[in-house]
Amino acid sequence: MNAKQEFTRLINTQTEIALATCTDGQPSVRIVNFCFDEAAKVMLFTTFGDNEKVKELECNNKVSFTTIPHSGNEHIKAKGTAKKSSRTIYDVAEHFIKKIPGYKDMIEQAGDYLILYEISFESAVVTLDFENIETYDLAD
Repeated sequence: MNAKQEFTRLINTQTEIALATCTDGQPSVRIVNFCFDEAAKVMLFTTFGDNEKVKELECNNKVSFTTIPHSGNEHIKAKGTAKKSSRTIYDVAEHFIKKIPGYKDMIEQAGDYLILYEISFESAVVTLDFENIETYDLAD
């Protein structure tokens, strides 16, 4: 298994992550659309400013996530740090729309209300099946 190759394939074809946060000892998980900025090596997602996860991330920016497979068990999981991006959804719209064509409508209708977040992480566990599991170091 080539962990970098499989990471790239999965990060570019899977469209959703289960994003986990934790505040006051209480975990919370939700499904969000994402895209990966290869140049910056960060996961990107958006949320509305009044969403509960914004409050949670202000209290504790440590997160974990796993991509959601739509067939089989292939997925990526990692732990990292989330922060509000200095960019906006408009700056990265083409990445989201290329990956998730329906996201164009979301941006057109609600783009001014969306906050862009970046998740930084150093490594990710890439799982193809129970025999093919490797850690990919993003610095490689």
